[in-house]
Amino acid sequence: MNALILAGGLGKRLRPYTDKIPKPMINVGGKPILEWQVEWLKKYDVRDFIFLIGHLGEEIERYFGNGSKWGVHILYSKEEEPLGTAGAVKKAEKLISEEEFLLINGDIITNLNPLILSKELTQGIEGVLALVPLKSPYGIVDLSKDGFILKFREKPLINDYWINAGVLLFKTDVLKYFPTRGNYETDVLPILAEERKLKGYGYTGVYWKSIDSHKDLEEANEALKSGELAFR
Repeated sequence: MNALILAGGLGKRLRPYTDKIPKPMINVGGKPILEWQVEWLKKYDVRDFIFLIGHLGEEIERYFGNGSKWGVHILYSKEEEPLGTAGAVKKAEKLISEEEFLLINGDIITNLNPLILSKELTQGIEGVLALVPLKSPYGIVDLSKDGFILKFREKPLINDYWINAGVLLFKTDVLKYFPTRGNYETDVLPILAEERKLKGYGYTGVYWKSIDSHKDLEEANEALKSGELAFR
């Protein structure tokens, strides 16, 4: 199975780190986000990677090379100008060698099992989206009917709502839906959903973090120190 990793983001909210390195190369717990992703996916026997690079992509190529240091094989598809997440995938189409491929956002750290998604990729289904529960950005207070404080809950999971985990499994046939410019979130997934060719799988009890801000970076480092993030 090929794993395509979207590694061309600018990461403006993580400056000054991203002034000199691309967002997926930001250090978390002693190694780049991308390195965590390679090690995570390798545990599930995913060894063929295609890094979709753009902004400062040469830093990624310099660090990983062909992937042999990690026991994997890495190819690169480089955007000369921003094409969007869907356009980046479309550009790499000829490098995809398997009938199914994973598409991973290059700014997430997780320990979810991506192979579970393949069980949902049945006949007539073109893609499966990994979902995780929405986590409240605020602490929540439970209040009794007569106004007494019952409980304080620090940023709980809102289990009735799910968000895109940035981990997707597709059949290669889906590439006909990908435009040469555009984003998969707005230009591909809604069409697949309307045609009932897209499913979702909700993960619970896993660690998942998107590194979008300095606060996210701090929380990911704390999760590593505390053991909250453990690769199974």
